[in-house]
Amino acid sequence: MTTSIAFPHLGIYLENVGNHITIFGIEIAYYGIIVALAILAGIAVAVLEAKHTHQNTDDYYDLAIWGVIFAIIGARLYYVIFSWDLYKDNLLGIFNLRQGGLAIYGGVIAAVITTFVFCRIKKLSFPLVCDTGCLGMIVGQMIGRWGNFFNREAFGEYTDGLFAMRLPLDAVRSSDVTEQMMAHAQTIDGVTYIQVSPTFLYESVWCLLVLVVLLLYRKYKKFDGEILLMYLFGYGFGRFWIEGLRTDQLLIPGTTLPVSRVLAGVVVILSLALIVYNRWKLVQKKEQ
Repeated sequence: MTTSIAFPHLGIYLENVGNHITIFGIEIAYYGIIVALAILAGIAVAVLEAKHTHQNTDDYYDLAIWGVIFAIIGARLYYVIFSWDLYKDNLLGIFNLRQGGLAIYGGVIAAVITTFVFCRIKKLSFPLVCDTGCLGMIVGQMIGRWGNFFNREAFGEYTDGLFAMRLPLDAVRSSDVTEQMMAHAQTIDGVTYIQVSPTFLYESVWCLLVLVVLLLYRKYKKFDGEILLMYLFGYGFGRFWIEGLRTDQLLIPGTTLPVSRVLAGVVVILSLALIVYNRWKLVQKKEQ
């Protein structure tokens, strides 16, 4: 397999980008390393925010243990459910995370459910904990997307734009390659390359922008839970756009509708409606 990755219009040519390291004969995927770093960074940000807002940081360490476990399970289940054809004849493959296959929306859903149960048990404010935790969540998503870079996955349709990414055809899954990509494929020194939209990069940068907005706004929030709703709106809005570019979309069974794009649209509408409703309630309360 050819291991180069290039961004030709940016003048970036990486000749040897592997997808794992080997320690004592054991292969450790960069994908797993990136996800682990993303989790640790997310926990650190959530704990710092808890300390900043005078909450008990021990609660967030406890929540992190359960949240991470169930978020990974949720992310994997979401992916497997909507990619069942890949696993129905190889059930053991469900447990092989080394080749990727984690859907962030599944992780978010599982994390929110876990947080709700945790708050009920510990008698904590669910909206406040979500406001704190979502800052860590967006940081984790921002970093975690780079696992897709090393796996050569989660990219979009052919483009010749400024950020176009060039990949060797033999390094990507054949199911992610479209006719348009092949129509513009180039063969250089006997190696065939396709040029794609680096949607993992778009999403990582978008998450950074959402994070900046949340950090700047959090001290002006009007009610507990508003930062979570802003996170859901901001991330969902970007995901709706980016998901439309990808060639590896998970589809709702029996349809041609990308499940993550549909979910992103629903999340955007609901979160915006809840922000407006809660703000309206606050105005009504002041006028009474």
